[in-house]
Amino acid sequence: MQEQKFQTVIEPKNRLLDLKLKEVWVYRDLVMLFVRRTFVAQYKQTILGPAWAIIQPLFTTVIFTVVFGNLAGLAPGGVPTFIFYLCGSIAWTYFSGCLTATSTTFTANSSIMGKVYFPRLVMPISTVISQLISFGIQAVFFVAFLVYYCIIGAGVHPNIYILLTPVLVVQLAFLGLGFGIIVSALTTKYRDLAMLVGFGTQIWMYLTPVAYDIGIIPERFMNIYMINPVTPVICTLRYAFLGTGELNITYYIISWVVTVLVLFVGIILFNKVEKTFMDTV
Repeated sequence: MQEQKFQTVIEPKNRLLDLKLKEVWVYRDLVMLFVRRTFVAQYKQTILGPAWAIIQPLFTTVIFTVVFGNLAGLAPGGVPTFIFYLCGSIAWTYFSGCLTATSTTFTANSSIMGKVYFPRLVMPISTVISQLISFGIQAVFFVAFLVYYCIIGAGVHPNIYILLTPVLVVQLAFLGLGFGIIVSALTTKYRDLAMLVGFGTQIWMYLTPVAYDIGIIPERFMNIYMINPVTPVICTLRYAFLGTGELNITYYIISWVVTVLVLFVGIILFNKVEKTFMDTV
């Protein structure tokens, strides 16, 4: 068997675009190790374990169904209210989970980063992948209800756009990663941002059609409202799996442009702060 030889040269970075993505690939085993550590630590010493991945969106969906769907009447007609909110809740939970967990990359892992060298992008990438495990559990839960509603003929009409699901999930991951590492880079110097992440994501959720149907938004405000890059993703998911709403290609392309821009800015900022974060954390 041929012996593998590894050589790592640690040197100062002079270019912001020197991301060393090839080096991240070399450390892919470390990525998976961090994924396992994050997932196990999240449910360690809990009675229900990974079942919490289902309980959280389930309770959120029940509350949305009762308060926003039945009492306020903000859900669309013709589609079961429960699965309408479940679809949006699962997508939002994955995005917000990626953003929240990634936003503490530097501060939560400073003890490790200060002792051992590895590409720093390994940490946020592993966080996004670990959140994907919980999303997978929730997706199975969602599909079970979808199949049930299809069998009983409850007005759910999945279509060919379901094939876009992997692309939509990747986009949510990129958005959460991009916004998360921007916050993570800034919190090394401005700790106040860490306090605002939870509050900010709650406000953001109500600016996204998670708890209501996008049809209630006046047409004159639609262009401004759709600047939110998460909105076209959730609308596309609901259109693909439930057959409700519509798929607007223009808004969806714009959301991808915003996603790529946010991820690019986040990685550049992360790369810049990485050089000196140990002096400020």
